[in-house]
Amino acid sequence: MDIRKVKKLIELLQESDISEIEVHEGEESVRISRHHATGAHQTVVQVPLQVPDNIPQGSVTPESTQDPASAVDEGHIVKSPMVGIYYSSSSPDTSPFVEIGQTVNKGDVLCIVEAMKIMNQIESEVSGVISKIFVENGEPIEYGQALFALK
Repeated sequence: MDIRKVKKLIELLQESDISEIEVHEGEESVRISRHHATGAHQTVVQVPLQVPDNIPQGSVTPESTQDPASAVDEGHIVKSPMVGIYYSSSSPDTSPFVEIGQTVNKGDVLCIVEAMKIMNQIESEVSGVISKIFVENGEPIEYGQALFALK
């Protein structure tokens, strides 16, 4: 496995709350782990490595997925904790978890992000009112991408 890809994985791990990541590319695999001194619960996320070699390093960053000026006006921004597919409801025939104008409490489920065929519920970090939804149902999302604004 290319050392540049391993370095990029280390950077992603350092920028996130993930404590361990394992990547399989063909017959090769790499596991990178960070252990917290607090002994907090660790989550293992397996992500397919699909970083084309022709993309310059640093050209796509979580900060570039959102306009910083709009974040100030929106209140609290809920960002994606992982790369995956955004789903606004638990199934296509059910209503969305949240809609604009809806009041949510800390811990309420806002959406689901599918990563590696695992459905991860994204919960609200704060109480507030949904003022903006930045993504559409079924849309691929990046780590750190803005999903919701709460006021």
